[in-house]
Amino acid sequence: MELALLILRSQEVVMTHVSSAHPLLSGIARLCEHAVAIVVGLVMMIVGLGLGVTMIMLPVGLVVGLLGVAVFLGGIFAHIDETGV
Repeated sequence: MELALLILRSQEVVMTHVSSAHPLLSGIARLCEHAVAIVVGLVMMIVGLGLGVTMIMLPVGLVVGLLGVAVFLGGIFAHIDETGV
């Protein structure tokens, strides 16, 4: 059991931002990441709205639109700390 725990802990991966040499470049990279997430979320919402117009594609449109809302809100409010916490 302990061996399995050690193997699982050794395989943990922490999401962090790409490290850069200069804090200004790091800030610009974060801003671009958030901007891309916002644009992708908006596009997904528009596609979901377009798919939802037809009755046959309504379930797919709802899923795509709600995922777009989640990505959009994540782009606005998400904060991933550099330490991975």
